[in-house]
Amino acid sequence: MKRIVLLIATNFAVMILLSIVISILGIDRALAQEGLQVVPLLIVASIFGFGGAFISLLISKPMAKWTTGAKLIDGTEGSNQYWLVETVRRLAERAGIGMPDVAIYEGEPNAFATGAFRNSALIAVSTGLLESMSRDEVEAVLGHEIGHVANGDMVTLTLIQGVVNTFVIFLSRVIGYLVDRVLLKNERGYGIGYLVTVIVSQIVLGILASIIVAWFSRRREFRADAASADLLGSPRPMMNALARLGGLQPGALPSAFQSSGINNASGWMALLSTHPPIEQRIAALQTRPPGRV
Repeated sequence: MKRIVLLIATNFAVMILLSIVISILGIDRALAQEGLQVVPLLIVASIFGFGGAFISLLISKPMAKWTTGAKLIDGTEGSNQYWLVETVRRLAERAGIGMPDVAIYEGEPNAFATGAFRNSALIAVSTGLLESMSRDEVEAVLGHEIGHVANGDMVTLTLIQGVVNTFVIFLSRVIGYLVDRVLLKNERGYGIGYLVTVIVSQIVLGILASIIVAWFSRRREFRADAASADLLGSPRPMMNALARLGGLQPGALPSAFQSSGINNASGWMALLSTHPPIEQRIAALQTRPPGRV
């Protein structure tokens, strides 16, 4: 349950880096000197906005393994590892996707799936999850992660992230231009007011963009829970797994993964949470329409 924030955090870092590149290359200055032409600015914002999102997606697998210390397994390591790999293989076949890489990492109960392509994803589970759950519950969690891969959630989220990135880059520079030229009356190139306003605007707009992305992510969690129920033929194992997760102390995740893990954020922080409350997820499974397994 950790892959979303990796993409968001990495994407945010890449976007900041690309924004610095824009300034170093003088693209900001050129646009300002030309009166900040809207169409060229929007094109540049789109290139860098989507570029940052897709770079984040393409490096998500190695970043995930590096950040968590996850080790790939092939089932020859022992009976538990064999069961884990074969369960992922069986669920992947049911979902109609290629066999993902399977990995285990040390930590409290958690799991995640990531990767740019649905036929070459990575699914990793923690030692804490394997030790604290029954096999039926672990299978349900694996079904949830397989559901993310089969639904193409990473690509969908990348497209959404690319759109919001584009508007963050575009609007921050428009705001900077207006402050510099209209409020500060600067008529030569761009001044310190432009630079400061762009930086502040990008931070504020970036937070608002993260709220939008988090909202889409929460919708995806319900779909992945439903996918687990479909793959296992019953919602009960996923409900049991969620209930157990709700009663366990969530694992201490690296900062780049925290909002993708188990959380019970409230108030304003709930807007930035990428996962709905566990109670809502269980209720959604309980109230699935008749005829849906």
